[in-house]
Amino acid sequence: MTRTDEILFELPERHVRLREEAAALAASVAHLAAEADEADAIDPGMRAALAASGLAAVCVPAAYGGRYEHVDSLAVAVVREQLAAESAHLDSLFAMQGIGSYALTRGGTPEVRERWLPRVAALDAIAALGLTEPGIGSDLRGTATTITEDGGELVIDGHKSFITNGGDADFYCVLGKEDAGLSMVLVPADAPGLTTGRPHQIIAPHVLGDVVLDGVRVPRSHRLGEPGAGMRLGLATLATFRVSVAAAAVGTAQAALREAVAHTTGREQFGRPLIQLGAVAGQLARSWTEIEAARAFTYRAAAAASRDPLGSLHLSSMAKVAATETAGRVVDRCVQVMGRFGLVRGSKIERLYRAARPMRIYEGATEVILDSLARKLAKELSV
Repeated sequence: MTRTDEILFELPERHVRLREEAAALAASVAHLAAEADEADAIDPGMRAALAASGLAAVCVPAAYGGRYEHVDSLAVAVVREQLAAESAHLDSLFAMQGIGSYALTRGGTPEVRERWLPRVAALDAIAALGLTEPGIGSDLRGTATTITEDGGELVIDGHKSFITNGGDADFYCVLGKEDAGLSMVLVPADAPGLTTGRPHQIIAPHVLGDVVLDGVRVPRSHRLGEPGAGMRLGLATLATFRVSVAAAAVGTAQAALREAVAHTTGREQFGRPLIQLGAVAGQLARSWTEIEAARAFTYRAAAAASRDPLGSLHLSSMAKVAATETAGRVVDRCVQVMGRFGLVRGSKIERLYRAARPMRIYEGATEVILDSLARKLAKELSV
């Protein structure tokens, strides 16, 4: 069979090699994927394999043990595409090393960076980002967590909810408000007053927890950036990593298509393989077409984000919407053409189906992103 995942975007050679590394890692842990993707804590086998691969270093600058001089959005994207095709757990573990630590990369003091970032690159320390609260999702300006200076220390009080790696992280980059506005502060997981719990789980099991900060004290040097710079650091993180969600969605859709093609070429109905039935063939061909379109757009947006993250945020946002919505449609079609076999609990297609759904919500729900894009469109066309 002709490969259905040919690269229609001309990737630089280093990214081609990186893509192959990621594919090899994903294949090596395929036997762990079903169990890991049901876990609510970090799977030790997945962590060991990712650490041994050295791929977590893609999420950290070279000055602190990383792979490249700067965190490269296209590099992160090509890795996530391959990992998500095999295991949502592995994909999240990789991605969060960057998403959870990027505010530190951009705003940390040299001493704090030196303490934590080499450990992030080696997967010796697990990173997490604390933005969401019980009453706050997309509108971060309503953040209730407070940061107060007391002598040479910062005192943090608040409750963060639905935090990826919550409970397993070694540190949290926490958004809170102070007199200057919203700020970001690094809080080690073992700081007195920090407690975690796991009151929620989602349809695609995830390492997810709540983080409660009750009079937590950290040195003032743990503030990331200047007072009031928290939103800028959060935006910088989005600008660098949002497009990688699109890549994970492409990988998820591609994996679903492989499952459906394998099933429909190997199963006969009405005297011929399912894939030769017009309705089935059309569904699969349409899915292939949409995946290739999403992949090409995702790579283009990721390459632009590597050059100018903030200037290309609209492209990253478009790619995130396009690819995650594509993944939702494609995986649903693949379940449909597989019939009752697409509904089997514990099968790979069932895992992919559940993994695809949250992608349209996390790191910017489709509707929130489209609203932002519409405002930008109106502004640009009115000039």
